[in-house]
Amino acid sequence: MNFLAKRLLVVMMAGFLTVPFSAGVYAQEYKYEAGGAAGVSSYMGDANKTRYMDNPGFVTSVLFRYNINFHWALKTNLLAGRISGDTRDSGNIFPSGQPESFRRTFIEAATQAEFNFLPYSDKYRYMGTKPHTPYLFVGAGITYAPGEIAYAGLNMPFGVGFKFKLKNRLNIAIECSMRKLFGDDFDVTQKTQAWSLEQPYGIGSSLLKNRDWYSVTMICLTWDFGLREDPCHGN
Repeated sequence: MNFLAKRLLVVMMAGFLTVPFSAGVYAQEYKYEAGGAAGVSSYMGDANKTRYMDNPGFVTSVLFRYNINFHWALKTNLLAGRISGDTRDSGNIFPSGQPESFRRTFIEAATQAEFNFLPYSDKYRYMGTKPHTPYLFVGAGITYAPGEIAYAGLNMPFGVGFKFKLKNRLNIAIECSMRKLFGDDFDVTQKTQAWSLEQPYGIGSSLLKNRDWYSVTMICLTWDFGLREDPCHGN
């Protein structure tokens, strides 16, 4: 696990452990949100071990969110983006001294659990709600990348964000996240007679130990719908 992702995951776990799991948390006015997002994606792996947002590519997404209550939500997203990498920028020495580079498009489908640090709503101020909040999220998904050598595998998205009510029913958010992959060939796009970024030093990976990640930073716009019959109903 690279240092930046490890620090982010530790902060997230500490945040979730301090969450008050109270049964008296009230629900938001609307049950659902739907919308889109756009931003940049970036690869981290053998060809880029430490530089966050190196060689960024465009990413876009559609998303759906179910608001459980003021603090908790479940989000599902379908995302498409581009990533690239080049060993000449890595600062490392690879076999035969030959450079290797790649570029590929990927698709992701994932679901995440979100925790709002503040009770998020632009209504019910008597309950201490706020029209803005930082939040954490973690989940699971699937990544697919076509090519001469296609990639398909599980991912674990986790990250932080900040959301704000622009006006009634309209939300804007910015998210910064990492996707941990459970395979080590995300950066292998073509058949080669020499060497590849899957195991450049001949050292194999395992389910929990590998070197391929990608990051996603996006701005999201969503619209609330699905009015609750009783917006103050406890969960």
